[in-house]
Formats: sequence, C-alpha cells, structure tokens
Amino acid sequence: MPRRKRRRRGFGQGTIRKRGLSWSIAWRENGRRRFATAPDETTAKRMLAKILSDAALGTVGLKPDTKNAPTLGELAKPWLKRREKTHRAWRDDACRWRVHLGPAFDTLKPHEVDAAAIRRFVEGKLAGGLAASTVGHCVRLLSTFFCDVVEQGHATSNPIASLPRSTRRLYRSTHDPRTTPFLERLEDVRRVFLALPDPVNVSFAVGAFAGLRTGEVLGLAWQDIDLEGRRIHVRQQIQDGKVGPLKDSESRVVPLQAALAPILAAYRLATGGEGFLFKPAHGNGGGRPDLGSAPQFMRPQTLHGHLAKALAACGLPSLTWYESTRHTFASQFVLGGGSLEVLRQVMGHSSVTTTERYSHLKPDLFRESAFEVMKVDLSQPAGAVVSLPSSRQRLVSEESAETPQLSLTL
Repeated sequence: MPRRKRRRRGFGQGTIRKRGLSWSIAWRENGRRRFATAPDETTAKRMLAKILSDAALGTVGLKPDTKNAPTLGELAKPWLKRREKTHRAWRDDACRWRVHLGPAFDTLKPHEVDAAAIRRFVEGKLAGGLAASTVGHCVRLLSTFFCDVVEQGHATSNPIASLPRSTRRLYRSTHDPRTTPFLERLEDVRRVFLALPDPVNVSFAVGAFAGLRTGEVLGLAWQDIDLEGRRIHVRQQIQDGKVGPLKDSESRVVPLQAALAPILAAYRLATGGEGFLFKPAHGNGGGRPDLGSAPQFMRPQTLHGHLAKALAACGLPSLTWYESTRHTFASQFVLGGGSLEVLRQVMGHSSVTTTERYSHLKPDLFRESAFEVMKVDLSQPAGAVVSLPSSRQRLVSEESAETPQLSLTL
C-alpha cells in the first residue's frame, strides 16, 4: 500500500506532528521558533489556531510597558528628523504631521491608537472639508510612522494594517485620472509653443514632446542631449531650487522626437551648448557666482504664469503645466499607437499600473468584432410606401369635415 503523502501547511501557518502519544505544535514568533504539546490532534489544531490568531493581533509575547511608554508626539520628532536625510518629501511629511496628524495623535500613546481612533480622525478631516486624497496621504504617513514604532518595540502591531475596508473606502481618492484634460490637437500644442516667450517655449516643447517632469526639464544639461543619437538621458532634476536625484533615483533614456530635434539644435546654437539648458541666475538681483551666491533656477511658478497667458491668447481652456506637457505627451503617445510598456519606460513609472491610466485612449482598445457580438435587427418592420403630400391633404380634409360650421345671424 503506497504511503500517504502528508499535506504540508503554508509558510507561517505552523505545523502539527504526532510525537508518540501526544501531538507537537510548532510556530514562529518574532523570528524565533516556538513549541507546545497537545493530547490529541483536535486540541492541537485549536491551540495552533488560537496562537496564530493572537500573533496576528499582536497579543502574543511580552507586552510593551504601556505605563511608561512615550507619546506619539515624542516619538515623531526624532523620526521626522531622520527622514530629512533619507526622504525627498520630508518637508511635506513634516507639514502633514504638524497640521493634521499632530493635533489628533501627539498626546496619545502607541497602544491607544486603534481602528476606531483612526476612523474618527478620517471622518473629522473629511467633515472639515479636507480632500480625500490628502486624508489618504496622512493615513499612509501614519502607517509608515507606526512601522518604525513597532521596530523600536513601543507597539506590537501597526493599527493601519488592520483597518476595515469601510474605513479605507472613506479616504479613497475620487479623482479619475482618465478625465484629466490635455491638449487634444497637435495644432494646439504648436500654437501654445509659438505664443510662449524664450526660453519658456523650449522648456514647454521638451515637456510636451519628451514627457519630462518640470524638475527634470529644468535639470537637463547639454551633455544629456544626444542630437545625433536622437535620445535624451534624464539623470537629475531641480527640487526646491537645488539639483537632486530623480523621483525614483534611476536614470532613463527618452527618445528625441523628430519635432523636438530642430528646436533643441537651434537653441544650442543660440545659447552656446554648455552647462544647463536653462541656465540659472546667480543670487538675488543678479549676484556674482565668484562671491559664493547660490544659483537661482527658473521657478515652476514662472512657467505656470507664462503658460496661463499663452493658453488665454490661444483661446484654449486653462490647463496646468503638467496637463499641457507631460500628460499631453503620454496621451498623444497612446493615441498615436504607442506601446504602454514603452511609455512606462519613457515616463519613468515604477509600475505599468500607473501607465495603464492611459489605456482608455488606445484606438485598438476594442476590436471590430467587439461591436458585433449581439447581432440582431431592431428596426421597425417595413410597411407600404405612403405618399406624404397626399397623406397630408387627406388629413386636412378630414379635420375640416369634423369641425362644426358656426353661423352668426344679426
């Protein structure tokens, strides 16, 4: 008789084995292997289920000292300080904590924050008029903070990880990226380019025909432009007036569109073709670089201001710089039959899921056969051909016959 193959449990679900007259239970807790015994198999399964349930809720092992535990406000200060050296958006994180999270959680201790407290925070912010996307950013920042708190041993679990779906649905963004406007006609892109002054028009062309972010456009150097090889090497960006790494810290190569190449060639002749494409000024009021004044790059607000005037002069609706450049490039790329995978690499998206927001623009999204799945003729059955003039004459004569004749005798 062949030996029956023992069914293996999944990783992290523990094991149950028969050891002589008793049953052995094994599981992992905080990275260490634990053991227990039970008199029979049924009891062993119940014990293991209880242990795994307690582990999921964070109630196994040594409980933290809740009496002398620090508050979230005390833990948040050094945590935010450490993020200054590791995260590009640390200023936004500090602002969200100071304005939104701090007033709600600074006085609480880690064990006092549960799903109910987070739901009250979410509902209060939404009732106060805060956008659902901003509330989502705050909750995700709180979750990142609690991961650090758990690592330090001040909490046993992250309360945000166990939020019910009903709470998560509250701060889900209501923005549909498929409704984001863009310049739908290439002729409008040309009109806006001609209406912009130098060198704003060149920066607009780079964003609209290469799909670069605003900071990436301002951070381009002439050594990154290969006119002969028809490619642009995106390696850095301007963030808060300083040269820094890209959003995903990975450089990428962007194809140089045929419409953009002559613009950059002429611009290189006009500017000398050295250093940054859009050379920064030095200091406030035109200070001297040899005196140590910091370079002042073109500000995004300046680009937005010129774009608003150009759109108004062209009679086009108001759009942001992102909608007019990067989003227009991605939309026109897909409308032209470009691949989503190629677009992901050009745009620098970490996942194709982000790029798929443009999939609704693909002209071959629905094959021709998809429009003829339900073949049925719903037209009215054809009748006898009636002459319209004679039909109208007959209706007029019938109405005049039915109308009573009134006579007036004086």
